Amino acid sequence: MSKTIVLTGAGGVICSTLASALAKQGHKIAVLDLRKDAADKVADSINKDGGSAIGIAANVLEKESLIQAKMEVNNAFGKCDILVNGAGGNHPLGTTSNPFLVAEDLMNNDDGFKTFFDLDVNGIQFVFNLNFIGTLLPTQVFAMDMVGREDCSVLNISSMNAFTPLTKIPAYSGAKAAVSNFTQWLAVHFSKVGIRVNALAPGFFLTDQNRTLLTNTDGSLTARGNQIIDQTPMGRFGEPEDLIGTTLWLCGEGAKFVTGVVVPIDGGFAAYSGV
Repeated sequence: MSKTIVLTGAGGVICSTLASALAKQGHKIAVLDLRKDAADKVADSINKDGGSAIGIAANVLEKESLIQAKMEVNNAFGKCDILVNGAGGNHPLGTTSNPFLVAEDLMNNDDGFKTFFDLDVNGIQFVFNLNFIGTLLPTQVFAMDMVGREDCSVLNISSMNAFTPLTKIPAYSGAKAAVSNFTQWLAVHFSKVGIRVNALAPGFFLTDQNRTLLTNTDGSLTARGNQIIDQTPMGRFGEPEDLIGTTLWLCGEGAKFVTGVVVPIDGGFAAYSGV
């Protein structure tokens, strides 16, 4: 049965791929992104492939913006059945320069060099708000459509950082841990009104946000990129298509009794001890 599916952050590589895959299942797709042109580009591509989609500008940190987006979705496609909270990201101001603190770092005055003690509260708040508040607010707005109806669900995007935090990115790791915890909390809270809540926990996927950190301009891996591949038993980065199967399962009728789970999709990264 065709459903109305709303995806936030859907102008990006990962959620645009999920949007296209869900459209191929016959669902009506609302592509939400802060950038209207990016949302429209994804929606146009879906429509050209025979699907049904609209692009909508929405700021996941502004409730009024989300309420306006919901009105557009409802007018075009009816009530929201499934929400995919895909907006998220990191920020340099919430990132340390080195993975480990050594005493000499405290004497480093290089421009842009940051220890834990130099982390900017505004950068940390930006990362936490984008990932956690940017998941909570869209759920407040769009899940109102789901209460008391059948086969409705919320799918959050967490991260393998939520299980074991990566070095250098405490703000992002903490924010994604909050998303995983919120997923479990909300699954319990919504359990009596027919709304399931689950999350994906992707491992390392090359995106516009992390490409320069993991690869060089010639396409070779950086030191951090090599470290990740060495720690990933399957020996590669994830591709957006690797998330499709789990997404279709969690959003489909085959997962009717599945709620409150956070599914790692990381090529074995979290399972590998390094030895």
